[in-house]
Amino acid sequence: MDPELEAFIPLFPRADLTDPVADRAKLAALARSVPPPDTSRLTVEDRTVPGGPARPDVPVRVYRPLSGARGAIVWLHGGGFVMGDLDTEHPWAARVAEAAEAVVVSVGYRRAPEDPFPAALDDCYAALAWTARHAAGLGVDPERIAVGGHSAGGGLAAALALRARDERGPRICFQLLNQPELDDRQQTWSARNFTDTPWMTRDKVAVTWRHYLGGTPATPYAAPARATDLSGLPPAYVATAEFCPNRDEGIAYAVGMLQAGVPVELHQWAGTFHGSQAILSADVSRRQIAELAAVLRRALTA
Repeated sequence: MDPELEAFIPLFPRADLTDPVADRAKLAALARSVPPPDTSRLTVEDRTVPGGPARPDVPVRVYRPLSGARGAIVWLHGGGFVMGDLDTEHPWAARVAEAAEAVVVSVGYRRAPEDPFPAALDDCYAALAWTARHAAGLGVDPERIAVGGHSAGGGLAAALALRARDERGPRICFQLLNQPELDDRQQTWSARNFTDTPWMTRDKVAVTWRHYLGGTPATPYAAPARATDLSGLPPAYVATAEFCPNRDEGIAYAVGMLQAGVPVELHQWAGTFHGSQAILSADVSRRQIAELAAVLRRALTA
């Protein structure tokens, strides 16, 4: 474990997700304890986008650099499909928008267990479609729209890319998958062995999938690691944390895309744990965040 990260482990709130409402409140309190980001070089606007027939509209928060943008990213928060919202993701979305010089459309998708799969994916797809339709108004090229996120958000981004490919939906130019949650089966070495790692454990991952699936069988759109055909997907960046149950499924998904002919950059961050990039004082966290922004900036410029 990176010593700068290890010192902060006792400060992370315990959350086993058996009480989603209480755990959401803990995550919200943790997010409020972080100094607010400087948004003076951004415009930030809360909007809603059409959810589609018989579905509620989807709240989004749009971040636009005042200096102009290279492209856009539909950004999906983490939280095990259960926690997180536009406010908890605000520091990250603002940071990505400024550092990557990108319009960020942060999505407040519906959460499990109240709204299990496919509610979150439907909301994210609606946000992607809206971003593509309104690219000109957002000041971006419709050919330069990426998807990305952390943890469950990374899994949703991967699912979005699969669905957009299969349904010939909006074109996605890039996937930014940071510590993605992709596989409900939990059969990888890291999933079987990391039973007490910081913030994310095997048991906690299992609870997230139970909430998200709601008792229905997993499909590749719910758990992208189940996809048997990864060809034709957008280029991707995949980052994994060493001490994380989801580590090996992220690596396997990256390798699977590579074998299917998809350009992939994979970075396994030594000494880190799931979500540890939130510890901004650590050198490795600053390097992780800088790399995410640099990778996205390059992808939207290409």
